[in-house]
Parts: sequence; C-alpha cells; structure tokens
Amino acid sequence: MNPDPTRVYFIRHGEVESRYHRIFGGSRIDMELSPAGHQQSERLAGWLARTAFDAVYLSPMRRVELTYEPFRRHFSGNPVVIPGLREIDFGDWTGFGWNEVEQRFGMSAYDWLHHLEQNHVAGAESIEHFLGRLNLALQQIVTGPAGRTVAVFCHGGVIRGLLSVLLNQPLRWFECIEIDYAGVTRVDVGVTKGGKLRNELQLLNFTPWRDLP
Repeated sequence: MNPDPTRVYFIRHGEVESRYHRIFGGSRIDMELSPAGHQQSERLAGWLARTAFDAVYLSPMRRVELTYEPFRRHFSGNPVVIPGLREIDFGDWTGFGWNEVEQRFGMSAYDWLHHLEQNHVAGAESIEHFLGRLNLALQQIVTGPAGRTVAVFCHGGVIRGLLSVLLNQPLRWFECIEIDYAGVTRVDVGVTKGGKLRNELQLLNFTPWRDLP
C-alpha cells in the first residue's frame, strides 16, 4: 500500500506595521502586525478552521506568533516553534527601505535575491546556510505518520525557500512568485505517481481575507 502524502500548509504572517512596509526587516527586526494584519489573521483563522490539522509549526518571530494567535482557539494541540523557520538575515540592509538600499549600497533592492546569492550584502546570511536550515526544519515537519495535515506559520522569504527545497527548483525561480500577507500555499509531500514519490504544489498564495467574499 502506498502511503498517503503529508499535506503541508505554508502560511505567511499578516501585514506588519506601516513603518516597516518595504523595509528589509528579516530576522533582526521583531515587528508587530498592523490593524489590517490582525484583521487578515482573523479571516485566515476562520478559513483554516475548516481543516483538521494534526500539527502546527511556527517561526519564533513576533509577527508570526500574532498571526497564529486567532487560530489558537481552533487547534487543540500545542504549536511547535522551530528556530530554523525565522526569516533570512539581510545583514547591513536591515532597517533600510528599497530606495535607501540603492542610495547607500549602490545595489538595486529589486535584485535582492541575486545580491544575496552572490554574497554581495555585508553581514547577510548566505543562501546556502538559509536553505540548509530550512531543509532541517522541513525534515522535522514532515517526519511522522503518513497522511498528516500540518500548518507552518512563517515568512514570505521562508516560503519561497521551502518551495525551492521541496520542488527541487532554484531559489531564483521563486523570486517571481508572489507570497502575500496572510497567504496560504499548500504542498503535498510524498505523492506516489507511477511508483515514484514526488512533491506536488496544490495551492499557491491563496488569501482568505481577499479571495473570499
């Protein structure tokens, strides 16, 4: 008998405080949610409540904890905090806006992933280290009985990295994928097709706060 896949819901945190919009916050700034972010999280919790989750995993960062909070009443278990799910460290870019990065460092913020891959950002986390810790986090998340359904509350950059690992595609490819605030992406891990196991993307960037009436 072929095992059932593990259904993994990757959930980005809600909108952050307006003073951090278009700012490189990464893992160094532990920001709060905006009023809109709290509303998004409530809508998100109501939609997630329709699914029975066997486990919930969280990044240790404040914006993720606040996004999870409305869902807490719908989940009877205890969430597992995984430090490896924190956002990437942007090094010297931390705290600067997109336009400020170009003025101060002579690099386009729109090419942030390219600059990180080339180790052009002083003090930043390397892509190799970033993907390595995400791979370790994934091993913890998907280890367990087959057929589980789990939720992973984390960050936009982290979701792109996790998709890169799970779908075996270069991280650069996911630069063009939008991951919205309080958006949900689902990957079925360990799908059996033709006698082979693979991972399948089932849902991408669904936002209950915007996509539902």
